[in-house]
Amino acid sequence: MHLHEYQAKALFAEYGIPVPAGQVAESGAAAASAVEALGGGEWVVKAQVHAGGRGKAGGVRRVASPAEAQAEAERLIGSQLVTHQTTSAGQPIERVLLEPVSSIARELYLALLVDRARERVVFMASTAGGMDIEAVAAATPEQIISVAIDPAAGLQGFHSRRLGYALALEAPQIAALGRIMQGLYRLFLEKDLGLVEINPLIVTSEGQLLALDAKINVDENALYRQKGVAALRDPSQEDAAEAKANEFQLNYVRLEGDIGCMVNGAGLAMATMDLIKLHGGEPANFLDVGGGTTAERVAEAFKLILAEGRVKAVLVNIFGGIVRCDLIAEGIIKAVKEVGVAVPVVVRLEGTNVAQGRAMLAESGLALIAADDLTDAAQRVVAAARGD
Repeated sequence: MHLHEYQAKALFAEYGIPVPAGQVAESGAAAASAVEALGGGEWVVKAQVHAGGRGKAGGVRRVASPAEAQAEAERLIGSQLVTHQTTSAGQPIERVLLEPVSSIARELYLALLVDRARERVVFMASTAGGMDIEAVAAATPEQIISVAIDPAAGLQGFHSRRLGYALALEAPQIAALGRIMQGLYRLFLEKDLGLVEINPLIVTSEGQLLALDAKINVDENALYRQKGVAALRDPSQEDAAEAKANEFQLNYVRLEGDIGCMVNGAGLAMATMDLIKLHGGEPANFLDVGGGTTAERVAEAFKLILAEGRVKAVLVNIFGGIVRCDLIAEGIIKAVKEVGVAVPVVVRLEGTNVAQGRAMLAESGLALIAADDLTDAAQRVVAAARGD
């Protein structure tokens, strides 16, 4: 789950990480009032969307008066911001963040993430702040410095000193960096985060460190114990179908093809999509209904798959391990009748009570196409989508 910049900065402030003063506005008039309250002579108006590259896309603007702040806020709020990280439709802007312009002497990069290869939480830093870190990693990887934190020992002073020296910071700034890293590390662990990124972390003209931007990704698997963080979710920034799937504990990702996929298990779902591609088809989605499949979940899965109207055939590929195949077949029959599926549906069942499950599908009176194995299922659904 992603957070908006203003939400991330509020968490930063709770953990002692220095951020600029700022106010959020949902209208032009509120933006004008916000800059008056903030004081100063220049401000930035920043669109709040779950995407990077906002500045290059016109989502971050400097203004020099309350009237300009109001005009920029009115231009942004209610529009769609298209960046290199969004689809062509862009992301809706419902609010803006207003902050005084900061005096920048240097721009740095600082992030904290999970390195699965090293099985450690890792701090990453670079002197190339303000740039796309992916581009820096590809072109000049030597500019990125990382330190891995042993979970038994935790963050130590030498970690921040190592990064501070690599970033060419002065002694007081290295001490400040240590305090920032301690705050980030506590925030990361206590809130079950997957990524924290400050780009840029600036050195002001007065020599202070300041988190000018903030990005936080939360581990969705931990939201059940992070009620406060879960309440920060913004459904407007999520794909509507994916948000709906989340309500029913379905793992759904929209793709561009015309063959709907309904599978239990992420690995099996990936293999199913690969086989569809191998035999000349294009998957319309990734959809993992999970091990404890129910008739209700199957029905909602069909609704999600068919919602856009571009799906020409559906492949249901279920391995009955946790749930028996006869119960799965019962759910499929009930769901197809309830939803009124009008496209060909290919069903491949395997596992416990598979014979009973296949018999139930054959005797259902529904136009379900039974497949013997995964290859057969992929070939049949591709042919059905083509109208063969």
